[in-house]
Amino acid sequence: MQPLIDNARMFGQRPEEFARLAEGQSPDVLFITCSDSRVVPALITGARPGELFELRTAGNIVPPYAPGRPSAEAATVEYAVGVLGVTDIVVCGHSHCGAIGALVRGDDLDAVPAVRDWLAHAADEPASADAADPACAEAVQHHVLAQLLRLRSYPCVGQRLASGRLRMRGWYYEVHTGAVREHLAGTDSFEAL
Repeated sequence: MQPLIDNARMFGQRPEEFARLAEGQSPDVLFITCSDSRVVPALITGARPGELFELRTAGNIVPPYAPGRPSAEAATVEYAVGVLGVTDIVVCGHSHCGAIGALVRGDDLDAVPAVRDWLAHAADEPASADAADPACAEAVQHHVLAQLLRLRSYPCVGQRLASGRLRMRGWYYEVHTGAVREHLAGTDSFEAL
């Protein structure tokens, strides 16, 4: 922890670099990814402060849209799309995802009931997913596509997509190589960026 504290102390020593951030934010991208500590959106994309609006959840899960039942995830999506006017949404899954791996393996999650109940929002994993594959690549990629489909049910997303003012992208990040792949609809496959 001490190195993090030391960096935080030094971080505030450059106020001139951050003064413009007080004027507001206008990110172009809502980046939805896992809360896994190995997935760092700004590191992956090279984004500077103010360039990404992030939503991080266990397993990069976007819960189903439920009118009258607010959630932090729905509020974040709605704010990014409806107020900030992002032009792109990226859902980025990653290899070696503990959440998706637990689903693929059928792990007993009774000791962590909040995690178990949260993961109930995940997409059904493909029957052919290889439980012995520690990267869970196929299952994670399937899950990314399911989250993109689920986002379409959010009214603000559906409206912006219909007007052509929003694009959605599915990414798969390999934590063991640093490679990023994007889903291409034409081939229905994840290819290198």
